[in-house]
Amino acid sequence: MHPTLPQGTVTELVDSYGRVHRSMRISITDKCQLRCTYCMPAEGLPWIAKDDLLSPEEIYFLAKAAYSAGIREFRLTGGEPLIRPEVVDIVARLATLSTAEDPVDLSMTTNAVLLPRFAVRLKEAGLNRLNVSLDTLRPERFAKLTLRNSLEQVLDGLHAAKDAGFTPIKINTLIMPGVNDDEILDLTDFSLKNGYELRFIEHMPLGISAWDADTIVTQADILRELSQRYTLTEMPNRKSAPAARWRIDDGGTVGIIASVTNPFCGDCDRLRLSADGKMRTCLFSDDETDLRESLRNGADTQAILRIMALATLGKGPGHSVGQADYVRPKKGMSQIGG
Repeated sequence: MHPTLPQGTVTELVDSYGRVHRSMRISITDKCQLRCTYCMPAEGLPWIAKDDLLSPEEIYFLAKAAYSAGIREFRLTGGEPLIRPEVVDIVARLATLSTAEDPVDLSMTTNAVLLPRFAVRLKEAGLNRLNVSLDTLRPERFAKLTLRNSLEQVLDGLHAAKDAGFTPIKINTLIMPGVNDDEILDLTDFSLKNGYELRFIEHMPLGISAWDADTIVTQADILRELSQRYTLTEMPNRKSAPAARWRIDDGGTVGIIASVTNPFCGDCDRLRLSADGKMRTCLFSDDETDLRESLRNGADTQAILRIMALATLGKGPGHSVGQADYVRPKKGMSQIGG
């Protein structure tokens, strides 16, 4: 039986398990200039046609609608968002939703290759925070993982973000056995030295790479490695944050996003909007709702919100990754939105 939305004005996006949604990840492109071997083939993927991409005006309309129903955190993703020509305009539009009395947390996940060109402009446009994807500090390994010799540009991008005044700057690192698990301590030292907040991520069944239990460096594995050098104190009050966090000695912090071995589905408050206007309530599900078609057919704010609310109401209790009945999503992270 499909859920039925109660009549009346939509004022919040809540599922049948009582989870009120406050966060939305908005992909603005499926394209990327890197070719991370776990994400995208060397030749790329079939890209979304330009006319099928949400325009800056449409992104703003949908975000404003979501804001009116309680969404207060927006993260721009891709693909690589900085290759979208209108990226600064999109940030500036979304930043207008924020007020002193009711602020919006506006962030972006990027590979940082183009950050030296964009960091100051993004900060001036109203972007609050940055998450940078970085899986290795070794140039040869970076080239092998991404099929591009761009590590120096990424590091320059991190410096540019710091110089522009972004704080915190988070680094997202996908850890894989036999690939980069020997850099756990090096990446942690690098992040502590430079004032970045490191987030290790368990390998998830998305993208094009082979996946099974043997391809995961687990949260327990990462903590065991970190404990060889540091004293770790788990930090309380995680709430709906995807990363569990530990304080390192008396200094910085490190986080682990353990979506596979220690999922946080029970507190999930996130929705996702793809670059072509499809809304997903779970990263690991192929269920999606087309908002672009309704928007282009003249739906007003409340009509769009009713579609969003009905989709949210049908959100499942959690993913089934690692279970016998799990079906891997057909789309990869770059197509869904990171």
